[in-house]
Amino acid sequence: MPAEVVTVVGVGADGWEGLSPAAQSAVLAAEVLMGSARQLALVPSVEAERVKWPSPLSEALPGLLSQYAGRAVCVLASGDPTFHGIGTTLTRLLGADAVRVIPHPSSVSLACARLGWPQDQVQMVSLVGHPTERVHPHVQPGRRLLVLSWGAHTPAEIAALLVERGYGASELTVLEQLGGPSERVRTATASEWSYDVDALNVIGVLCHASADAALLPTVPGLPDEAYESDGQLTKREVRAVTLSRLAPVPGQLLWDVGGGAGSIAIEWSRHHPACRAIAIERDPERAKRLDRNVANLGALVTTVVGAAPAALEGLETPDAIFIGGGATAPGLIDTCWNALRPGGRLVLNGVTLETETLIAHWYGELGGDLIRLDVQRASAIGTMTGWRPAMPVTIWSVTK
Repeated sequence: MPAEVVTVVGVGADGWEGLSPAAQSAVLAAEVLMGSARQLALVPSVEAERVKWPSPLSEALPGLLSQYAGRAVCVLASGDPTFHGIGTTLTRLLGADAVRVIPHPSSVSLACARLGWPQDQVQMVSLVGHPTERVHPHVQPGRRLLVLSWGAHTPAEIAALLVERGYGASELTVLEQLGGPSERVRTATASEWSYDVDALNVIGVLCHASADAALLPTVPGLPDEAYESDGQLTKREVRAVTLSRLAPVPGQLLWDVGGGAGSIAIEWSRHHPACRAIAIERDPERAKRLDRNVANLGALVTTVVGAAPAALEGLETPDAIFIGGGATAPGLIDTCWNALRPGGRLVLNGVTLETETLIAHWYGELGGDLIRLDVQRASAIGTMTGWRPAMPVTIWSVTK
């Protein structure tokens, strides 16, 4: 094999003995072995030069590969290198033709084998480098989750999160050192979990909700009570219609301009794990409240504190933009429209005459779809019940 091809070998907790003949041959043929200290310790002494990963790896990797260019490099990885691993990073840097991957069973496949769970019916959540709250959107009644831990502390944090959500009866199974001689599997309910565990672990969760646990699905229109708010909140019914116009797509980015409580950005992000959002909020206290809502609902939202349109400068190009506040700021709509990718969606909600006048102007310029939404809620009137109307909302949506 040409020296310029980097070979990536997946290694399990069973080490050298668990490698296939092809994987062992690749390690023995290497002139340079790269990996973490733990991974390097799993293979026997060979003549290859051993290079331990520096930290942070992402910044140092291009220079490291350049340093050893022209030599037979073998990279050691945990499990399946293309499953949340270095194999994907190397392919992105070097191209698929310059990387040869020899996989080992992933931690997910090993965990499903131990638990007897069908992989196609399991939701995988990686908490490596991410906050524990990232699991929130996936905690749903009857759902099976496999959580990739970030260390020995993760199982207890997951147990506490489940109890707080009303899922204390959920079955928590922690699988440590999967596939190795020290493998251990222990199960308890989330409310009873009290074990110390090895840092190398995967968590299986079979979600059981109590009767009074709040149902927080990933479809648009969460209950208003799910958000901490000072009143600057796009209400449930309006939110559902607005998000239908924004059309969340996996992998795409939303700007939520005038974030308020962050409900639009949060529900865009919760639609799919690959959906991302940037919320722009000028009030620092509201921005802090928005961040708390993001954490409590496990969303992938970045908050930018500042007034638009100035605060939009330098942000990553969006696929969709929602303007929920500050639409009358000079130049805001122009800036947003110019920032959108072709095929991007712009949605603007208005409740004041001034904003509606602006919407009418831009609707005349760009076309799109214009609706007015009137919502009425049943409310007590003395001893009887009647309808109380909320302020009507004008929603303009247009595709670039």
